[in-house]
Amino acid sequence: MKIRYCRQDKIFSVINYILLILLVIALIYPLIYIISCSFSSGDALLAGKVKLFPVEPTLQGYKTVFAYKPIWTGYLNSLIYMIVGTAISVVLTIMAAYPLSRKDLKGRNLLMGYFVFTMMFSGGLIPSYLLVKQLNIDNTIWAIVLPTAVSAYNVIVVRSFYSQTIPDELLEASRIDGCTDLKFLCKIVIPLSKPIIAVISLWVAVSLWNSYFNALIYLNSESKYPLQLVLRGILVMNQMDISNAVTDPELRLNMLQVSEMFKYGTIIISSLPLMILYPFVQKYFVKGVMLGSVKG
Repeated sequence: MKIRYCRQDKIFSVINYILLILLVIALIYPLIYIISCSFSSGDALLAGKVKLFPVEPTLQGYKTVFAYKPIWTGYLNSLIYMIVGTAISVVLTIMAAYPLSRKDLKGRNLLMGYFVFTMMFSGGLIPSYLLVKQLNIDNTIWAIVLPTAVSAYNVIVVRSFYSQTIPDELLEASRIDGCTDLKFLCKIVIPLSKPIIAVISLWVAVSLWNSYFNALIYLNSESKYPLQLVLRGILVMNQMDISNAVTDPELRLNMLQVSEMFKYGTIIISSLPLMILYPFVQKYFVKGVMLGSVKG
């Protein structure tokens, strides 16, 4: 049976398609532009010739990136921070969210109020810095992963997921079989939590990978800088820019070209881990978000 659409429905569909196409173009074009720039020559970049496709294709930008050692040190540090921080955050989030989803937990509403309170009010930067300093974890990996290990928003989302997907009858049946609360969590709850764990892991991993502010505040040693802080030094502080002391126009132009190619190459290199990670968790992403979207 063929569905007949009225004129208003057709107009609405056309407008939706146009808006979606424009949105896709707006999202994809910057990525294509950055990739094209990373493969273009420095002369083409300085002249503004790159619009969509690479101009005078070259790999010189990537060769410069591969030869710059602080990039790889920051890359390794960011991977360590992301993996360790994500693991700690997921474990702590589950340990907080599952008890809060249990109706037999005394003081559950009070505890939930405490979590919600932290979403609206915080101690601020100075108390946080003093706390990290007094715990003697400044200039260590723990200064990066522990202050942001538990997100109240993530706890609420995971709690809602458990409230909707883990029925009380399942807990009662497991108790009849002699299953303890800890065993029920490890053997039943966590295996059923793959969608929401994938979603939370992606959120935390992206946040840790893109974060540079905590590293800027708490880290003193450049050998411990994450990739984003190294990139900040390159792109914002212009550490790869030409020196004012260079007076030779030809040498100055050559250094400026290399600097431009280097910047675009580092942007692409820094984006690869998340681009590789996303396809593996994408199948869980929509389901996890939908199941945890009703927060209460």
